[in-house]
Amino acid sequence: MATLIQAVNLHKTFEIGREKLTVLGGCSLAAKQGEFVAIMGASGSGKSTLLHILGLLDRPDRGKVEIDGQDAFALSSGKQDRLRNQDIGFVFQFYHLLPELTLVENIMLPAMVGTSLLGWGSQKRTVLQRAGELMEQVGLADRAKQWPATLSGGERQRTAIARALMSRPRLLLADEPTGNLDATSGKAILDILLRLNRDGQTIILVTHDAAVAALAHRQLELIGGQLREMNDDALAAGQ
Repeated sequence: MATLIQAVNLHKTFEIGREKLTVLGGCSLAAKQGEFVAIMGASGSGKSTLLHILGLLDRPDRGKVEIDGQDAFALSSGKQDRLRNQDIGFVFQFYHLLPELTLVENIMLPAMVGTSLLGWGSQKRTVLQRAGELMEQVGLADRAKQWPATLSGGERQRTAIARALMSRPRLLLADEPTGNLDATSGKAILDILLRLNRDGQTIILVTHDAAVAALAHRQLELIGGQLREMNDDALAAGQ
């Protein structure tokens, strides 16, 4: 399979007061189309920072992110926005649903953002149909008009997954997607992600849970600002 995304020699340092904190120091990885990659690491190791850079939500101090062989950060801001909106889906630990929108409106949001006001009238029916399919896919077909505050944590995360899939992204980035959930709800989320991957969805997932990471095709550990492949012994030690 062809490589979908490749990060090359990423460096990222934050200034905290007078101190400098280096979280990425020459970090590199590649994920092929249809691959499921898990990234583990201690709290504060830079896992979320790495995911944000891969998703073009943040920029590295040095290094590059190539998507289909193209340096994403060399693109104009407008082209980066379109790439992020159309080809990359995000699932966060804390859901980030908009409380003033219903479940179906939250799911439709990426399509609404990516469509001009003039074009929305002709696209709305198609977008609604797509949202309905996604709600069915994640088991929320009967919750369309509910507000996020009325949903359980598991239902909010399933909504977030449906929203992430709205534009049919080729890459799904998941940041601790089960970290806020009980075991039953967490398993339901993982079942959805595994089903998506079996259908060809490329997934890069960040987790502190070795049992979650073990479900992926490959496991990487972020330590000392760099990524290394985890073997079975290292993965077992994390459980």
